[in-house]
Amino acid sequence: MKALIADDEPLLAIALKSALAEAWPELEIGAVVPNGLQAVEAAERLKPEVAFLDIQMPGMTGLEAAEEIVERMGDAQPAIVFVTAYDEHALKAFELAAADYVLKPVTVERLARTVERLKRRRSDPDIAAQLRQLLAVPRAAQPLTQIRAGTGNTVRMIPLEEVCYFQSSDKYTTVVTPDGEVLLRMPLKDLVGQLPGGRFQQIHRGTVVNLADIAAAVRDETGRVSLQLRRRKERLPVSRIYSDLFKAM
Repeated sequence: MKALIADDEPLLAIALKSALAEAWPELEIGAVVPNGLQAVEAAERLKPEVAFLDIQMPGMTGLEAAEEIVERMGDAQPAIVFVTAYDEHALKAFELAAADYVLKPVTVERLARTVERLKRRRSDPDIAAQLRQLLAVPRAAQPLTQIRAGTGNTVRMIPLEEVCYFQSSDKYTTVVTPDGEVLLRMPLKDLVGQLPGGRFQQIHRGTVVNLADIAAAVRDETGRVSLQLRRRKERLPVSRIYSDLFKAM
């Protein structure tokens, strides 16, 4: 098997490579790169089975790099292991179907558990889907029934059933309805946990769609999926991470 390491701290990258040599002697390290962008390029070029990504890196974080790798490589994507000094990104990491999340400083003993998990993952292709399901964003005890959003000097109260989809817009969220768009002064990531379960689905890192508004899922010749809506003309692209949700459509 071949692996890729991405870490902007050279000494830590060397330490991880050394620990892997002890924990997994037969693993070949194909490349060691200092940032997320080079990690994406190396993953496409080398097609490794595993990518060990630091999260806090300049230019493109490990989380962003993982999303880009999944988008570009599809079913050929490597298993992703995040290696970081911070634990607050764990839930997001597993939403990206990460194989493991290892805190620095890395030890050979901890990496040995990662190796076992990766070997189990190879024999169970459904494990990524299981992780996403088990670690889904928790819903609020009292989910929203309507959205309070501003348009000019007016605040509109929009029933959830009128929403076609939500689109991330920097620190805000665009609420898209059949007759237009309004701005919600809340990041999409904060809104998701307040939506009622079973009615809305994240389909991209910046898009959450009303399931009742999906008319059809269309797969193009490259395998990419987009959604046709009942009340809007535009199509919504589906990230490869979520495309398996629409196989039956």
